[in-house]
Amino acid sequence: MLILHDEHAIGFRPSEMFRIKKLDLYISRQFGVLFAGTFLICQFVLMMQFLWQYVDRLIGKGLSMEVLGQFFWYMGLMLVPQALPLAILLSSLIAYGNLGESSELTAIKASGVSLLRSMRSLMVIAAVSAVLSFYFQNQVAPHAQMKIMQLFMSMKQKSPELEIPEGIFYDGIPNSNIYVQKKDLKTGRLYGIMIYRMTGSYEDQAIILADSGMIQSTAEKKHLLISLWSGEWFENMESQQMGNSAAVPYRRETFASKRILLDYDGDFNLADASSISTNAKTKSLSQLTVGIDSLRHVYDSIGHAFYTDAQRSIYAMPYMPRKDSLRDVQAAMKESYNIDSVYARLSPEAKLRVLNTALNEAQTQVSDLDFKSIVTSDGDRFIREHKIEMINKFTLALTCLIFFFIGAPLGAIIRKGGIGIPVIVSVLVFIIYFILDNTGYRMARMGMWTIAFGKGLAPVVLTPLAAFVTYKANNDSVVFNLDQWADWFRRMFGLRVKRSIQGKEVIIHDPLYVEDAAALETITAEVKAYSARHNLRKAPDPVKVFFTYHSDHAIEEISRKLESVIKDLGNTRDKYILTAINKYPILAVKAHTRPFSRRWLNVVSAVIVPVGLFIYFRMWGFRIRLLHDLRTIVGVNDGIVEHVKEMQEKKAVK
Repeated sequence: MLILHDEHAIGFRPSEMFRIKKLDLYISRQFGVLFAGTFLICQFVLMMQFLWQYVDRLIGKGLSMEVLGQFFWYMGLMLVPQALPLAILLSSLIAYGNLGESSELTAIKASGVSLLRSMRSLMVIAAVSAVLSFYFQNQVAPHAQMKIMQLFMSMKQKSPELEIPEGIFYDGIPNSNIYVQKKDLKTGRLYGIMIYRMTGSYEDQAIILADSGMIQSTAEKKHLLISLWSGEWFENMESQQMGNSAAVPYRRETFASKRILLDYDGDFNLADASSISTNAKTKSLSQLTVGIDSLRHVYDSIGHAFYTDAQRSIYAMPYMPRKDSLRDVQAAMKESYNIDSVYARLSPEAKLRVLNTALNEAQTQVSDLDFKSIVTSDGDRFIREHKIEMINKFTLALTCLIFFFIGAPLGAIIRKGGIGIPVIVSVLVFIIYFILDNTGYRMARMGMWTIAFGKGLAPVVLTPLAAFVTYKANNDSVVFNLDQWADWFRRMFGLRVKRSIQGKEVIIHDPLYVEDAAALETITAEVKAYSARHNLRKAPDPVKVFFTYHSDHAIEEISRKLESVIKDLGNTRDKYILTAINKYPILAVKAHTRPFSRRWLNVVSAVIVPVGLFIYFRMWGFRIRLLHDLRTIVGVNDGIVEHVKEMQEKKAVK
């Protein structure tokens, strides 16, 4: 536990600065160990999630350990910027939770060091992590992303590992289907073999049947050598002289043993990465800037060409000479002509030809416009992806700082260490961030939101949260006090709290039974009078509830008197009275009169209809509950008064 002995903690003398530096080193060590562990955990979780997403591309490919090692290495580098913010959030939560749980944070504050001052060294670490995240996003991650995509492309092109199953046709060998009835796993021998070769057209197909055989790959892994025993070969013979005849000759061969050589590239060849060099995720900040300028130039040229083509083709109509400008077209269209009169003079056959020509022309133009819209929309999407990736390099680095100013203050407020509550809180915060960031990214990529709004949604939402929890933690706020929230929840929904009064082992003054009984009789009379004046079953007047309410001082006075009597009777040793006072309900003295103590809040809640309806029916429920509570009080009062009278009679007899 950290103990600060010097009472002069605030100041700038050299000795105090040395002591503060030791405090920074202590907190940094606590955070550093946790950060290293949580970073490895977060990196492992993200890698497993990424691997599970693409595991189908790895299974059954026969990849070497070298290729798999490259895949995992580049995958780890690519996921570092995503693991850093989550590791900072979790480690800062646990670090300050441990300090608060062990009362070290209390000792730090008692010595005059504020929370923000104690976080100074960790702020530097968070800033360095943000810079490191930006470096990875700008330099390392694009290269790793390109390598990952190149490996994926190579894996997709690689032939699958030769593992022929039993009882089904296997099409993993190019231009062939192989059926094996049974396999001997020890010797590698195959039984009941049927091979369909489809090297050419229908006229060049072959069927091979064999009792047994073996399949081996050549040393260079470019061919398969199939050894067959006791079989037959059926093959169609291509004929150049058959003309249109349906008859195709074939040959049949019976063999005792035969060897067949099939093309099969079983080696791993790295694909060319030129096709993925235009992907935005494989570019640095400078490359993205150049890429955006290039894309704009290309698609502006395409758009200008489309506009020129539309100017020359769409506005050039069959009934007028082809014009070179829109002004010429408009001038020509001012000439007096009547299309309907010209069309009416045509014969029925000519009218049909005109309609068919017009329909075909319209369909051609629609198809052409659809194709052009696809081209232009692709260009817009490429440019948006480049802009999104540019902003993402900064927002992901900024997230490191935001998560730190959420995690450390929350840990100081919650004051729970370990991996229990901090993990739950950090997962909830990360889920909120992921939903906001992923939603903004998708909407910005589709063009439904602006890029700045889509990628800035998560930081804009989480930054005020970070400022709020930092302010509350620095001012020792109890905003996250679970007991206070539970009490508010109970009051909001009218949940009861049972009275629990236990018998005392040491009693200094016995209760004044006679005076208490007289007070209970007075309370009973007041309760009956109150019930007679107020019809609590009746629905409350909405105008009085929200606009012209009045305090119910009668119930407040009854509650005050009752609690005074209960406090005095709590000193009793009589089991009956002790059981009876625990039956008294705890009265809600204001919930049945008004929603809020301030009138403007009541007016606002009345204007907001759903809130007003909830509060109105809640108040009605509290009125009915008060009626039952008053009846319970009367019944318990009568029982205690009778019991006190019996106690006095027994005492008088003695």
